[in-house]
Amino acid sequence: MAALPQSVLFCCDHNAVRSPMAEGVMKKLFGSETYVQSVGVVNDLEIDGFAIAVCSEIGVELSRHRSRSFEEMEENGEALSGFDVIVTLSPASQRRALELTRYYHLTVEYWPIMDPTGIGETREQKLNAYRQTRDQLMDKLKEKWGA
Repeated sequence: MAALPQSVLFCCDHNAVRSPMAEGVMKKLFGSETYVQSVGVVNDLEIDGFAIAVCSEIGVELSRHRSRSFEEMEENGEALSGFDVIVTLSPASQRRALELTRYYHLTVEYWPIMDPTGIGETREQKLNAYRQTRDQLMDKLKEKWGA
């Protein structure tokens, strides 16, 4: 098990499902021990309602989350170089993070977490897919940093 880093940035494609879920679950597991944020390659979607619902089931509040991109994060004065670890959750975010950090000395990790969007026909099937993603994130966080 790795030592808990001081700061972690989670990234996915839109900062609407996987990365906000990872941010929320990490904050629940580790509290304020680690500074945690999330971004997307692009910011073209709001937080996903199914992500809000399945995280609410475990006491993680996502309804106030505002999606943002790598560029918006930097424009708001938060530099990628300030993070100890960047965890990417999609191939596109992995490429973008490596491109943006090629001159920085920090760790970029890829966690292949399932994208639940588009899975299932009924509300319950969709919720089950999102629960699987939430649980994958929780298991990976516990495996990586304990809890």
